Amino acid sequence: MKLFRKPKSKFCWYNFSVRGQRFRGSTQETKSTKAVKVASLKLARAVDGLDPVPSRAVPLAEISRRFLDWLEDVRLEDKTKTYYRDGWRLLKATTITDMRLDQITGDTVERLKFSGSPSNANCALRTLRRMLHKAEEWKLIQYAPKIKLMKEHGRCLRLDDEAEKKLLAAASECKWRKRSRELFRDIVILMRDTGMRNERELYRMRIENLDWENRLIFVPDSKTTEGRRLVPMSNRVFAYPNRLSTSLRFPFACLANKRRKVVITLITSATPTTLSMMFTEKPPRHRAAFVRCYPPLQSPWAPFPFTR
Repeated sequence: MKLFRKPKSKFCWYNFSVRGQRFRGSTQETKSTKAVKVASLKLARAVDGLDPVPSRAVPLAEISRRFLDWLEDVRLEDKTKTYYRDGWRLLKATTITDMRLDQITGDTVERLKFSGSPSNANCALRTLRRMLHKAEEWKLIQYAPKIKLMKEHGRCLRLDDEAEKKLLAAASECKWRKRSRELFRDIVILMRDTGMRNERELYRMRIENLDWENRLIFVPDSKTTEGRRLVPMSNRVFAYPNRLSTSLRFPFACLANKRRKVVITLITSATPTTLSMMFTEKPPRHRAAFVRCYPPLQSPWAPFPFTR
C-alpha cells in the first residue's frame, strides 16, 4: 500500500492492488497518521470483498452443483426447492451457464429469452438471483448484480356457472369410473364454493376441520400466514354432510380407523403423486376442453373476507 500527495490536493491519497485489481482514491485526511488508518480500512474492505477467491471466477454451471447440493440440505419448503430446480432447468438452456460469475451483469440478464409466460421467465430469474446472492455469500464474487423481473398478470378468468358446466361435461366424456367422476365433481364444487388452494388446503382437509354447527371449515396450514383461516360453507357444501364426513368415496375427509388417531387424507408424505395427476392424464380429444377452462381459473370466492 502506498500513500502520496497530489500537487494540487491537500489530502493524502492511497494506491494498492488486490488480486490484480487496482484501488486508488483520496483518504480525505490531511494528516498522514489518520490517512494511514483510513487507507488500512479501505484495504481491509477490499480484501473482504475479493479474498479468498481464485484468480479467475468460476462459471455459473460450476456453481450450480454447489447450489443444488445446498438446496437439498437447507430448510425450505418442498415447493420452493422444486421452484428453484425448475428455474435452473430453464437457465441450462441459455448461454449464461458458460459465463463467469464476474461477467454476469444486469444488462446480460435482461437479454435472456425464455419460452412461455412471464411467470415462467421469472422462475429462471429468481433462481439466478438466488444463485448469485449465494455466490456473494460464499465469497465467490464481490457483489451480486440487481436483476429485474418481468411484469406478471393475474388470472382474469373465474370459475363461474358456465366454466363449471364445461368442466363437468368434459369429465363425463372421459372414460373414467363413476367414482372418479364424482371425485372430480366434488373438487370443482369445493374449489368454487370455498376458494381454497388445491393441494395445500383443499386436498389436505381432515374431518376434524369440519365444523357443521357453525358451518365453517378450518384451514390449519396454508401458503401464507393469512391463509390460516376459517372458511364458511356454502349451501351446496352444507347440503351433503353425510357425503362429506362418512362416505369413503369422498377423498378429502374420510373417517378414521378406530386403531388410528390421525384421519386418513388424500395427500400424505408417503404419497408421491397428487390428485392433479389423475386428471392430467386425459384422452387427447378431451384435453382441449380442460386446458381452455381448468388451469387459469380463479374461484369467485377468493376475495371473500374470511375469518382468521
